[in-house]
Formats: sequence, C-alpha cells, structure tokens
Amino acid sequence: MSLPVRLGLFYCAIFVGTGASSPYMPVWFAHHGLSGAQIGLILSLPLMARTLTAPLMAIWADSFRLRRTAMIFMAAIVAATYALMALPLGFGGWMVVWFAASATFTTIPPLADVLVLNRARRDGFNFGWPRGIGSVAFIVANISVGALLTWGTPELVLVWMIAAAAVAALGARLLLPPDPVHDEGQTPPLRDRFAGLGDLVRDPAFMTATVSAGLIQSAHAFYYGFSTLAWKQQGIPESLTGVLWAAGVAAEIVFLWFFEPWRRRIGPRHLLVLGGVAAVVRWTAMAFSPPLWLLFLLQILHFLSYAATFLASLQLAERLSSPRNASAAQTINSALSGGVLMGLATIASGPLFDRFGTQGYLLMAGMSIAGLLGAVRLYSLRHLDPA
Repeated sequence: MSLPVRLGLFYCAIFVGTGASSPYMPVWFAHHGLSGAQIGLILSLPLMARTLTAPLMAIWADSFRLRRTAMIFMAAIVAATYALMALPLGFGGWMVVWFAASATFTTIPPLADVLVLNRARRDGFNFGWPRGIGSVAFIVANISVGALLTWGTPELVLVWMIAAAAVAALGARLLLPPDPVHDEGQTPPLRDRFAGLGDLVRDPAFMTATVSAGLIQSAHAFYYGFSTLAWKQQGIPESLTGVLWAAGVAAEIVFLWFFEPWRRRIGPRHLLVLGGVAAVVRWTAMAFSPPLWLLFLLQILHFLSYAATFLASLQLAERLSSPRNASAAQTINSALSGGVLMGLATIASGPLFDRFGTQGYLLMAGMSIAGLLGAVRLYSLRHLDPA
C-alpha cells in the first residue's frame, strides 16, 4: 500500500469520528436531559481554551522520538474519555470529561498535518489527496450516523465515536511512517521547546498569517450553526439542505484532489487572499436570502472560503516556522481558526440569528474583510512568493 493511501486512511480514522461528533453529539447531550444553554457551554469551552491547550500538547508531543507516538497516545486517551461519557456523570462531570476528550482529539489533526506536509514535500505527492480522503470519510460518517439514528437511540453516536477513536489509535501505529520529530535525533530540552513557542508568538508575520486565516475560517461559524434554520425559514425543504451542504463539501474535495498544480503556482499568500475575497462575497450574498439557484453557486465557493484558506494557513505556518517549533505552529494555527475565534463567532451567532435572521451573515463578512486585510499585509514578505 502506497504511503499517500496509508496517510489518507489515517485521516479517515480521524474524520469518521468528527463526522459523527460534530453534528450529532448535541443530540446525545439533549437525549440525556441537558438544556440548549448547557450543551452550548460544554461544546464551546474546549474551543475557547484551544489557544492554551493546543500549544501545550504540541510541546508535549515533541518530547517523543517519533511523530506518530503522541498521536497513538492521544487517540487512545480520547477513546477512554469517550467511554467515560457513558457514565451517569451529569452536567458537571460530562463537561469535564468532554473538555479533556475534545481538547485532546482536536490536537491530532494538526499533528498529522505536520507529518503529511513533510512527507508530501519530501516524496513529491499532493498533500490534498490524503486530506481529501478524510473529507470523504466525514461525509460518510454524517450520512451513516444520521441513518443509524432513524432506527436507533442517540447512544449509537457515542459507540461510534469510541470505536472511531480506537481505530485512530491503531491506525496511528500501523499506517503512519516512523518519522522522527527531530531530524538531528535528539529531543531538545523543555526550555528550548517553550522558547520555540515564544518565538512564534512574538513573530508578527506568523501571527498576522495565522490570525488572518483564523478570521476567514471562523467566519463560517454562522453558516455551520444556523444555515439549516435560515434555509428552512426561507422555505427550502430539509431534503435540499443536505444537498446544499454536500455541494460545498464536494467542491472542497475536488479542490483538494485536483487543484494542486494551480495552488503551487500561485503560492499560499495569494491563496489566502482569494479565500478572503470569496468569503466576503459568499457571506454578503447569503445575508440577503438569495434564491436556491444562487445558493448552489455560493456553496461552491466553499472550495475557496474554506479549503483554499485551510491549505494556505497550513503552508504559511510551515514556512514561517522552523523544524523545532513546526508542531506548535500548526497547533496554534488550528487553535485560532477552530478554537477561540470560532468559539467567539459561534457565541455571537445565536443572538444575531434571533434578532436579525440571515443578516447575521454580515458580521461574518466583516470578519472575512478583517482577515483579508491581514492577508494583504503579507505581500511585503518576499519569501512567501511562489517557489
């Protein structure tokens, strides 16, 4: 089995779990009597804390000799903590256990990205191929768990997630290559690893790139949380809601698999700018409840507003970091886009939707404009030009 296929299968093991937890874990919490406010608090706390938890876990991960070792331990820990969720712990207990599970699990993808990016550069394959396979697994999990819930109880969601995490732990051991964390073969002391993290935080170019990409990606919060409700108010049947979501993810997969030559040609800085422009256009148009035919066109822009921004952020974080802090760079990048900025945008989206309906998308357009302005500032960095 070729290495890109093995790496793609590992991404499958990761995202077949998130494809169940992202849409359906709130259903499990509600099934156990938690209110909407309690569910929102449980889900948002790990997001808000990721700017602290993710870099610390990355520093811990870099203490091992092999990159895959930390991911094996993390996935095993996640499987165990998911299993603890089955206990009648109540709101407070579930909040603590979910925080531990979510904070650990969300650190695995950026660590995998570091390994796969290094291998893609060294071996000459397209990073988007294995990552795109993970996106396919996410869709499969969405559909499969949704189908299971039509005849089974929400307890099946937790069973699926425990099994997926266990498979991810096994996959990290069997599918990932034994690449060293440090090419020189010696693990730097903890003081040096913290110094590498500090170097990133003090680097204005790195922080500009990661915050800009984080703003553009986090501007999807209103869409993730309230697009289904907005379309239902607009009179679009729920059967078409799934098709609209699938159109966006399908465009993302096509981009990851087939746009590699174009992406390499224009470089990450220009890719981030294009993602920002697409996000501004997409969310501004969505704010005015466009007709169904235009919604499909706007959904296709997902390949730029999300996928292009995601790939640009990975490559920028890689170029603006060094081997000693590459893991921390990717986890900071992930923590900003899927952590505190996403958490704040998600918290703001609820009241916005209640008061303004679809015009809440205008705040998302404003976030995208801020991210776009930051991306334009990167034009002064000549070493980010296409190779």
